[in-house]
Amino acid sequence: MKLQLLLSLTRQAIDTYHMIEDGDHVAVGLSGGKDSLALLYALHHLQRFYPKKYTLSAITVDLGLGNMQMEPIEALCREFGVPWSLVPTQIGQILFDIKKEANPCSLCAKMRKGALNQKAKAMGCNVIAYAHHRDDVIETLLMSLFYEGRCHCFSPVTHLDRAQLSIIRPMIYVTEANVIGFKNRFRLPVCKNPCPMDGHTKRQYIKELIKNLQKDNPYLKDCLFHAVSQGDIPGWKP
Repeated sequence: MKLQLLLSLTRQAIDTYHMIEDGDHVAVGLSGGKDSLALLYALHHLQRFYPKKYTLSAITVDLGLGNMQMEPIEALCREFGVPWSLVPTQIGQILFDIKKEANPCSLCAKMRKGALNQKAKAMGCNVIAYAHHRDDVIETLLMSLFYEGRCHCFSPVTHLDRAQLSIIRPMIYVTEANVIGFKNRFRLPVCKNPCPMDGHTKRQYIKELIKNLQKDNPYLKDCLFHAVSQGDIPGWKP
């Protein structure tokens, strides 16, 4: 995928859902994966010509699992002139050594978000950008149906009143295939996920299920995304 397409799809989401306003200080949740690196690229390059002026920072939450190479992330942020902060935590130790969680993903997400929000506030940010893409939207819908018995998905914009933060998801129109193409084209410095649950989650199961169902219905992802974006799920009406 070319940078121009990434910027076009990202701007479309930002404009549609009014994600960024003049004077916002946006923190990118930078995990080191392909999605968050693509988001950093998009917001950095969009920043140069977007009519609403915003400040950009990046935050990486270290789960304390070791074997995560931070140097490429730091180097990219330095190249872009984006301030980068590393937040050390013991989340991995808490989940796997102390609590010995069999299904740690939900608790891990809550703890990571808490650490990210706290650091963003300390840096003076009022907006946090997550790198959820179009496939994440679809998978979250099915996970909600299969495991919670409800038709639900995260919103493009979420306002955290108590924390005085807004969560935005500027890549909801970008497919995972787009991101993979962009990663290969621009040789993004992707860091391997050190989590032992990587590739063995409910989300991975749903991803594989969708892949198999698409063999019979090549328009399945379009239908599922339409169900979210044009349905009655809160937060999705522009």
